[in-house]
Amino acid sequence: MPKAGVYMMLTSGLSTQLGAAIGSLAFPVLGPVGVVAVRQCVAAAVLLILGRPRLRSFTRRQWGPVLLLAVVFGVVNLSLYTAIDRIGLGLAVTLEFLGPLTIALAGSRRRVDLGCAVLAVAGVVVLMRPRPTSDYLGMGLALLAAACWAAYILLNRSIGQRIPGAQGTAAAVGLSALVYLPIGAVVVVHHVPSAGVAGAAVAAGILSSALPFLADLFTLRRVPAEAFGLFMSVNPVFAAAMGALVLRQNLDVAAWLGIVAVVAANVISVLAKPRHK
Repeated sequence: MPKAGVYMMLTSGLSTQLGAAIGSLAFPVLGPVGVVAVRQCVAAAVLLILGRPRLRSFTRRQWGPVLLLAVVFGVVNLSLYTAIDRIGLGLAVTLEFLGPLTIALAGSRRRVDLGCAVLAVAGVVVLMRPRPTSDYLGMGLALLAAACWAAYILLNRSIGQRIPGAQGTAAAVGLSALVYLPIGAVVVVHHVPSAGVAGAAVAAGILSSALPFLADLFTLRRVPAEAFGLFMSVNPVFAAAMGALVLRQNLDVAAWLGIVAVVAANVISVLAKPRHK
């Protein structure tokens, strides 16, 4: 696996979870819907400037995955942020990881990768164990985000092969932002945010959307989708760490064991990859 791809995946994971934790600080005022709306608009502004999509030159073959990715962007962010609000950052992101894990499992041809995927699933099962306080709606929303993340990996890779640069991703984010713009305006009018709250929502847009989208786009051109899915399993530990440091969301021993199982599966898979001279 190219070192540049590894560095970009680490940057994407850290930035995404830090942005989610910071954005969560704005939930009491704007709610998950308001934060997602601001996040989408900020991400669109950044990516449209950097990507400069030439929309008129897009063919029907190129528009297909772009439109699908726009829908995915809108659904994944709202479902994940609502899940974070209900069940916490660490658990929500760990369940969301089932998306890329499914990609890894479906595309794997080696027994060691299948074993690592099973180990990661076992960790997720521990995290989802039934308890009197279990929020099944929150878990369900996190699983919806998982399905969207799987689609995001495949669509982003397809767009990277069909459209040069970041034009496709920028166009998809822009379309998603058009839907959220009036929603965000209504939320902001009825719940006027302070400078700190607005800053937290804007930071979420930059750290959790703009930067990771660009990093993932170029990573998926260098790294197979299966390897990307397995390597990004480090996101749960990033999320748990950010949840504890920023949001004071502490996990119990069983939850940490589940996360360790997920990360261990990732590490074993990466170390077991054959090295090409």
